[in-house]
Amino acid sequence: MKKAILSAAFFLFGLTAFCQQELNGTIYIKHPYIDVINKSNDAYAAQDWATVKNIYSDTAKWWSSGMEKFIPIADAMNSWKKDFVYFDDVKQVPMGYPDYLHYKKEDAKIVQSWWTWTGKAKKSGEVLKIPMVMFDEFNKAGKIVREYIYGDFSKLIKEEM
Repeated sequence: MKKAILSAAFFLFGLTAFCQQELNGTIYIKHPYIDVINKSNDAYAAQDWATVKNIYSDTAKWWSSGMEKFIPIADAMNSWKKDFVYFDDVKQVPMGYPDYLHYKKEDAKIVQSWWTWTGKAKKSGEVLKIPMVMFDEFNKAGKIVREYIYGDFSKLIKEEM
């Protein structure tokens, strides 16, 4: 009987030792960095490039689906300005709500947000709607240091050519 109890105790101890859960960070539905992303979106739609520039660190990098590598934020902003040259009624409409992800590992601070980019092509008159997800990484000063966007931007690029 003692062997059975001892065996069961070792089994339960081993089971609990291998089934431990560990938190990797915290997810927030409200956070000042989410406010920064919303401010950035509003400034983009208003073509307020001074505000947009102030939201990013001077060394920030940007990447979007289809690009080979990250580019400096100044180059990205020049690309964003072209959206208003080739499209009318440009805006990004939120889908759901953004989350602020604060990871324990390397103290990573990331806002994940879902949007639908819309604009009416000046050349063809077609209204484009592009679902996308953005990930914005923040530094300790509260500036965006890296932004990457996933979405199918092939129609957008075609209209700009």
